[in-house]
Amino acid sequence: MTFDASIDERIALLRGVWLFSACDDDELARIAALSRPREIAEGTDVTCQGDEGDEFFVVVEGDATASVDGDVVGTIGAGGFFGEMALIDGGERVATVTTTAPMKVLVLDRHDFNEMLAIAMPEITPKLLAVMGARMRTIEQHDGVASTLGL
Repeated sequence: MTFDASIDERIALLRGVWLFSACDDDELARIAALSRPREIAEGTDVTCQGDEGDEFFVVVEGDATASVDGDVVGTIGAGGFFGEMALIDGGERVATVTTTAPMKVLVLDRHDFNEMLAIAMPEITPKLLAVMGARMRTIEQHDGVASTLGL
């Protein structure tokens, strides 16, 4: 299901996301044009650990938990994002992300994610890598104790 968000509304939503905070208006407009709005019901597994990943999600509204091997390792809320690792390295999903409240997201498929990186490489890449590093440390050290996955 999709929620109605014009390009201008998507630009405004992206502007409020930490990952895109250094992007200029032109970059935000180009990224917004690539994204597709989607609504996700509470209790939905948006990604499943071990599955092939082909989408990147920016959380506009709602909350989710991230689990590794059945253990909750973090939470993701509005302004957060997930799904980048499988797109960057071509591997499987490293966590299961399950909504704990109805969620509104902006979605980029693999091609559009790569296009986004090309559009805003200098602004986005350092932040994306920092979050990925924090998430990998959390996943490698998970023992059932919740953290925030670097968010």
